Amino acid sequence: MQKTPPITIAPGAGRFIFPALMRWYARGEGLTYALLRFGYGAIIFTHGLPKALGVSHGSMADPMAGSIRLIGEVMGLPFAPQLAFLVMLLETVGAAMLALGLLTRPLALLMFVEMIAISYAMGPTWPWIDRGIEYPVLLGLAALYMMLRGGGAWSLDSRIRYEI
Repeated sequence: MQKTPPITIAPGAGRFIFPALMRWYARGEGLTYALLRFGYGAIIFTHGLPKALGVSHGSMADPMAGSIRLIGEVMGLPFAPQLAFLVMLLETVGAAMLALGLLTRPLALLMFVEMIAISYAMGPTWPWIDRGIEYPVLLGLAALYMMLRGGGAWSLDSRIRYEI
């Protein structure tokens, strides 16, 4: 397993009131990043699994039909059923792989693109209570971070020692 580089204080950053915390932060950084990546994958997986199984999800009686409608009617894209199938694969197989840290960068890029598309389709409404885009924007930013950072020390990417 790769060692996580120590956290350093950037020039101009404030000093720690409790310097002993810096060591604790450095030790926990790799594990908390893995937890973020795993949690992200688990959350996205819960959106893909109902599409794959053809079962209801929340207020959606047929999530796959909802995805096809969103892609075809709201976004106006061609090949809506095929694109919805690819979204389902990304949200199931891709989410599980992301949770484990396998092919983290390309999968996070695809998740980022998906969240941009969802934000576009649901926008310009902001508040989540009105089916707004707050959560897709946040998930998109988290995916962008994972794409730039890679799998991290606690990932299958680090075990195979190759990343894209």
